[in-house]
Amino acid sequence: MSTRTLVSPATLTRPRGRAVYWTVFTAVVVLFAIAFLFPVYWMVTGAMKSPDEVARTPPTLAPKEWHLSGYGDAWDLMQLPQHLWNTVVQAAGAWLFQLVFCTAAAYALSRLKPAFGKVILGGILATLMVPAQALVVPKYLTVADLPLIHTSLLNDPLAIWLPAVANAFNLYLLKRFFDQIPRDVLEAAEIDGAGKLRTLWSIVLPMSRPVLGVVSIFALVAVWQDFLWPLMVFSDTGKQPISVALVQLSQNIQLTVLIAAMVIASIPMVALFLVFQRHIIAGISAGSTKG
Repeated sequence: MSTRTLVSPATLTRPRGRAVYWTVFTAVVVLFAIAFLFPVYWMVTGAMKSPDEVARTPPTLAPKEWHLSGYGDAWDLMQLPQHLWNTVVQAAGAWLFQLVFCTAAAYALSRLKPAFGKVILGGILATLMVPAQALVVPKYLTVADLPLIHTSLLNDPLAIWLPAVANAFNLYLLKRFFDQIPRDVLEAAEIDGAGKLRTLWSIVLPMSRPVLGVVSIFALVAVWQDFLWPLMVFSDTGKQPISVALVQLSQNIQLTVLIAAMVIASIPMVALFLVFQRHIIAGISAGSTKG
């Protein structure tokens, strides 16, 4: 059965057809590259302009004079090391909690087949239909006075870590991947005497590195870019993450310094994606392939 495409193979065999195809293809790629990269260029160069130039109308495409002092001022005036460290602690804890509990729950629903497992999974997936804003007040009341033990988690990283565990999307992503692991592999491990926990640790997790990479990126980025929830639970300025601190400390800061701080705050996540992009793409491909 032949596959229908937008451009037929016969057209590509002709010189004019190839020229038109590659011209259109190159133009589309260039346009998409400009659309995605130009805002990044504008932000990086905006921090190197003078305060007058960055507010000028019409704007200049490149700085007339390059000022690198904005990055140093942002690092010192906005206390970026402290707030970046707060963000790293909050993101790392949320990632660890989410990876441990979501993986365990997904493995149980996929392979252990508990009673009412489908009902439980349906209830978890139903939470995806609830707007995140509708959960803010119940979550805040919960962390402000934790049930049973009646303690407050405000200004504590646990207020970020514990709600992050309840991530229905990542749990379902992991379960779908576990469903696709060949049953023969798990049965062979069982014949060799491996228990459920040993099978998870020695067989399932090594095979699940691509999807675990995807879940890790989702978990880290979600905490790194979150603003509303950290703003509510961290009234102590010294414990606020970078997303909240940029807003709270921007009142009397020059625009170029604020832009430089935004650039610095973006670097960790960009670097993380560039380093692990092969694993991310592999995980997405593996999660979308039915085995």
